[in-house]
Amino acid sequence: MIDRLVMTALEWAAGHHDEGRYSPVAILFHWSMAALVFFQLGWGWWMGRLPAGGDKVLAHDIHYGAGVLMLVLVIGRYSWRLLAPGPINDADKPGWQSTASVITHWLFYICLFGLPLSGWLMVSATAREQDLAIAGLIPWPLMPLQDLDSVTAWRVEAVSEWMHWGLVVTLLLLIPIHVGAALKHQIIDRDDVFHGMLPVLPRPSPRRTRWQRRYRALETAIGSLARRLWRPSRGRSAARRRPS
Repeated sequence: MIDRLVMTALEWAAGHHDEGRYSPVAILFHWSMAALVFFQLGWGWWMGRLPAGGDKVLAHDIHYGAGVLMLVLVIGRYSWRLLAPGPINDADKPGWQSTASVITHWLFYICLFGLPLSGWLMVSATAREQDLAIAGLIPWPLMPLQDLDSVTAWRVEAVSEWMHWGLVVTLLLLIPIHVGAALKHQIIDRDDVFHGMLPVLPRPSPRRTRWQRRYRALETAIGSLARRLWRPSRGRSAARRRPS
């Protein structure tokens, strides 16, 4: 019975993928995670500027609860992706842009897993009386760090806090790159990438535009400059390796 339900769900998802679109489940995960990430970034920034007191404690509680929900969602999203890989679209064409897309994709996953895990570690190390819950409703346990002495616990908290902030900075760098790439696919390349994750947006007609011509000229110029800079350095390296 369960096997049939799973196979039916995967066939349903594959039907969307064959049309060049992500399944509604993947789309729901993507936009829910995006909304939660923006909420957490904004809430964390605001929370850090509150004076000590009851309002700050309440803000931390909400931040913790949203972080646990974020961890559950990213586990669900990654599990669904393993079961039902996304469609093959224009972003998968061979070239540096496809490579950059894959690298960005995995950096996002590192951030989306690492941020709630490091936050969970901070709370478990030094706020052992804290009650965690998924979206404030379903209880969530702390990590088993109760036997740590105070010095070790604070060291764990300090390391996890540095990890947390490093991942926040990484995410703040990745978001404009990801948004810019999506807009490039929609406005310049005029392909099916953005439409695949946001089907309500009409797929643009595949025609050359002024922006596309300008981008292609800029890309060609940068590529030519990179090759000119690469050849002399490669020649010097080969000369150093050549036996005298």
